[in-house]
Amino acid sequence: MKALAVKVFIKPEHRQAFIVEMLKDGVGSEKNEPGCLMFNVAQDEADPDVLYLFEVYRDADAVETHTKTPHFLRWVEATKDWHARPFEVAKCTVLYPPDASWQKRPAP
Repeated sequence: MKALAVKVFIKPEHRQAFIVEMLKDGVGSEKNEPGCLMFNVAQDEADPDVLYLFEVYRDADAVETHTKTPHFLRWVEATKDWHARPFEVAKCTVLYPPDASWQKRPAP
């Protein structure tokens, strides 16, 4: 399994609209991408203009596929001017839980 841990920095005046778009991308990822097993979005308690994403994919190909999906490309275009600074992205290999225990969770 592959995971992305992403720290997103939002311009304060675009926070609410950004969150709406981010949630659409997260739901689209879980709902429309067979290789996306989890897409979590969390807001920093100390700084509401910072979001954390934790995404889990079956493999590196699924991560690559994610960047070409219509919902992701729509999100990129919609939010391109709303970032306060570049993302911090950590590409990870999932050590636990074991691969066999992962299953696709139902999207809302």
